[in-house]
Formats: sequence, structure tokens, C-alpha cells
Amino acid sequence: MKDNSPRSDSDALVHDAEGGMPRLIEIMARLRDPEGGCPWDLVQTFETIAPFTIEEAYEVADAIERRDHGDLRDELGDLLLQVVYHARLAQEDDHFAFDDVVRAISDKMVRRHPHVFGDDSRDKTPEEQTRDWETIKAGERGAQQGPISALDGVAAGLPALTRSVKLQNRAARVGFDWPDAGSVLDKIAEETAELVEEHRRGDTEKAFEEYGDLMFVMANLARHLKIDPEAALRAANAKFTRRFQGIEAMLAAQGRTPTDSTLEEMDELWNAVKKREG
Repeated sequence: MKDNSPRSDSDALVHDAEGGMPRLIEIMARLRDPEGGCPWDLVQTFETIAPFTIEEAYEVADAIERRDHGDLRDELGDLLLQVVYHARLAQEDDHFAFDDVVRAISDKMVRRHPHVFGDDSRDKTPEEQTRDWETIKAGERGAQQGPISALDGVAAGLPALTRSVKLQNRAARVGFDWPDAGSVLDKIAEETAELVEEHRRGDTEKAFEEYGDLMFVMANLARHLKIDPEAALRAANAKFTRRFQGIEAMLAAQGRTPTDSTLEEMDELWNAVKKREG
């Protein structure tokens, strides 16, 4: 006789390779089941899961950077699991459920794309459409909270460079911005001179502050040059890693390591690796 119990239905869905989103949602529900769930999953909270959510987003970005589509598929799955996880935690506390998350983002996309789903003209540049998006977004915030700062809503937990760009974009929309990249470069020279001066004076607190100012202006330069500073720094990190490992490989071929070498020798090998890369 066929078992039509709730647990039997759950088992069937959990093991159905074509179960789609309902399968993943059911898997999460089973992991959080007080009677038979996973002990590790049962003690997790929004706060303990949040770092994993951030980590998975970075791993998605890394797979994209490496153009590894197989890995991207897996990392997107890991990131989707994070959404399901938070939604399950919220459902258990009677805040909202996964379907509410889907409904909210779907409504938002329709609302913020009147040129696709409404009567607005599509005859606009991507930049104009981005400005329209931000105008609609600002109107939503104002309707929900009343008068607010132009800078409100920029998450404090963002990577510092990314948050700098977003803060400066917000300020620029109300006219607080340098007119061009040349003006920003002049400011960079000014901030660099101030950092050099504080370093020479040995004032570590002031040097810390001036270094932060310099980084903030560098983020502004990225805005004016239409460069993603996080992506640019990731590329620089990857280049440094590649070239330094090239030095290690060349030394290893000589039976040596960096600790057995002088800075001058390693600098010469660095230039050799750089020349080889073209």
C-alpha cells in the first residue's frame, strides 16, 4: 500500500531530481526540523548565517572573474541556498516566507521598470534609465520613511571601496561632485602630499586619517573613469599573485626559495616575469 503520509511526500520531493525550487525549500525545512533535522543547522541564526551569505556572493564574483561557468553554476546554487536559509529562519519566526521574498522582488522589478512593464518610453540610454531607477527608489524610501538624507540606504556592511562609490554617487545626484576626472586627480595629489607630510612627522593617527581620505578620493576617481574599484583591485591582486608565484617558480628551478634570495634578486626576477607576460 502506498504511504501518503506527510513524511513520505517530503521524502519523495527531497529525492526528486526534477523537484526544482519546492525541492530546495523542502530540503531546508527538513534540515531545520526540530525532530529530525541537522544539529548544526538547527542552531543557526540570521547573524551566524550572514557571513556565509557574504562569502558566497564573493565566490560567485570569483567564478565570473575566472570565467568558470561550471563553478558559477555551483556558486549560484550556494548563494540561492542562502536566500532559502534566511527565508526559512524568517518563516519560523512568523516574519515572512520564501514566496513573500519572491513576490516582493517581482513587484519591485515591475515597479522600477515602467519602460518595460508600463507606458514609459524605452527610448533612453542605460544611464538615463539608471537615473530613473534611482529616482523611483528614492521615492519609495521617502514614502516609507518620510524625509531622509540623500545618503540613506547605502548599506554599512558593503566593502569599503564599493560603499565609497555608492555614497559619492548619491552625493553627485544632488550636485555635490567634482566636475571631471582632472579635478579628482588634483585632489589625489593634494591628499597624497598630506599623507606624506603626516608620515614624515610620525603622526600615525593623522596618517591613518589621511590614508583613508586618499582611498576615498581614489574611489571617486574610479567613478569618473567608470571603473569598478573592487574589480580593478581584484585584478591587481591576481596580477601580483601570478607574478610573485612566477618568482617562486623561477627560484625553485634553482633549488631556492624567496627567503634564500635578496630583494634585488627577486626584483630582477619580477621584471623577467613581467616581460614574459608582455
